[in-house]
Amino acid sequence: MSRVALYCRLSEEDHNKASASDDSASIQNQKSMLLQYAMQQGWEVFRIYSDDDYAGSDRNRPEFQRLLADAEARRFQIVLCKTQSRFTRELELVEKYIHGLFPLWGIRFVSIVDNADTENRGNKKSRQINGLVNEWYLEDMSENIRSVLTNRREKGLHIGSFALYGYEKDPEHKGHLVIDPEAAAVVRRVFTLFSQGYGKTAIARILNEEGIPNPTEYKRQKGLRYSAPPGKTGTLWKYPAIAHMLTNELYIGNMVQGRYGSVSYKSRQNRPQPRTQWIRVNNTHTPIIDRDLWARVQMLISEKAKPFTSGSVGLFAKKVRCASCGYTMRSTKNRGRHYLQCSSRHVSRDACVGAFISVEKLEQIVIQELNRLSALFLDLTELERNLEFSSTLLAQRAGLQQQLAALQRRQEALAKAIRDLYLDKARGILSEMDFLVLSKELSAERAQLEQRMEADRQQLAELNARIAAGDDRKERIQRYINPEHLTREMVEILIDYILVGKRRPGEKAPPVEIHWNF
Repeated sequence: MSRVALYCRLSEEDHNKASASDDSASIQNQKSMLLQYAMQQGWEVFRIYSDDDYAGSDRNRPEFQRLLADAEARRFQIVLCKTQSRFTRELELVEKYIHGLFPLWGIRFVSIVDNADTENRGNKKSRQINGLVNEWYLEDMSENIRSVLTNRREKGLHIGSFALYGYEKDPEHKGHLVIDPEAAAVVRRVFTLFSQGYGKTAIARILNEEGIPNPTEYKRQKGLRYSAPPGKTGTLWKYPAIAHMLTNELYIGNMVQGRYGSVSYKSRQNRPQPRTQWIRVNNTHTPIIDRDLWARVQMLISEKAKPFTSGSVGLFAKKVRCASCGYTMRSTKNRGRHYLQCSSRHVSRDACVGAFISVEKLEQIVIQELNRLSALFLDLTELERNLEFSSTLLAQRAGLQQQLAALQRRQEALAKAIRDLYLDKARGILSEMDFLVLSKELSAERAQLEQRMEADRQQLAELNARIAAGDDRKERIQRYINPEHLTREMVEILIDYILVGKRRPGEKAPPVEIHWNF
């Protein structure tokens, strides 16, 4: 008897349907339908995998990932879904799993409503068309959501999940902000203190010494289900929070949104958007800070000297932590020299005993320890002889060759798909309109693939020329053995993180503990 895995998925969009068939999309009804179908076929149910409130484009669905792991382990022979779109809406995953890996793993894919069945070779084109239609659906839905959000932003309506510190959402008017008196008083005080000459760190210290919770902790105390970004889960006020507050136009009544945008509708990753794409609407809500105070603060900020004026990243940026409290040490500059210090010590005296070291001194310590380890463990002659010639370049070339091969296979698959579409049109299976739409999409994808392949061919030719130019073993070894100075690249490659403690009386340097990447 064949064992079958039942997969159900319910996404957010399914909750708001208005048709009479609402309940058919529910998890329970999906389970009932799949169980009944499995019983009729005489299949043994191995397990029911169910993802609730997950979109079809989400590749990280927990039960979906568990299903794939069990499929690879050959724990069942059939995957059964209500529709193919319940499994995935991405054409890429349809090809990868339903048409690619599942047959290799000996697994049959069946969906009830749209009659997809990998055992029936005749409906492969139907499955591919379903995948293409689902892909279009995802893209259209993403564009529609983006359009709605952009429209609301242009109207000056707040679309965030949480109001900025100092405000709260208006319960009577969706998208409008009203002043939170308690937090607004703190905001006014921050601006006033800065205008009086207090620095950002000094302001943070004052607020911490008075026991005023920072914005993250304030939201928690208010009972809001706010999840702070990684690295910002503490309860103390710090320099970045003060700096961000002092430059945020929301506090003078202007709504500025769209600073970040998603990379793709297939990804949840966001990236900063250029200022020209920000959406700014003036006078959308009651300001907390008057224009005179705002102008005075902005003038003071513009006059402040900033370290690293070249815009370069610090040598040990994000790599050095305080050994006492674990916080990342912040860079400071005095008389042209750069130093690293624990920020907790300066925002609250009782938070940490503190740590302090010059970048120059830390660089010397790292180089000394690197040279000691090299002398202790490395035979340079043997290393040079055994080091794979141009390993980085060779790895890049192999990766490019694999990528080109994959693109070539996809190009051939698209060419065959276009031929099949033409045959289906000639047989009357596809209408003229459907043929034109599908062939246009496939042809466009072929053209994009050809451009990518041409770019990869040029890059491959350049790599071959560099590899043929000669052996770079000595240069690469000397770059890391007995260096006079460190580079940011070397720090990234060699060092995981560094702990710096408080200097003990009578000692010239503080204790340093280096955690290497090897």
